[in-house]
Amino acid sequence: MKLKTSSTAKKRFKRTGSKKKLKYMREKAAKNHLLMNKNKRQKNLDNGGAVVSHPDIHAVRLLLPYS
Repeated sequence: MKLKTSSTAKKRFKRTGSKKKLKYMREKAAKNHLLMNKNKRQKNLDNGGAVVSHPDIHAVRLLLPYS
């Protein structure tokens, strides 16, 4: 039976690394609104991606079965 890929997860996570060291990248939060109340350092720290934490990798793999 085919498994369905979660369409929300495929927009939010990118797979990196090899098969042995599987990693998923995600975007950091707090960069969409209320930006004039945040200082420049806080906004710069939110740039770029972050690695999905180890306990959450299993849940992401269930959402993305063919990645």
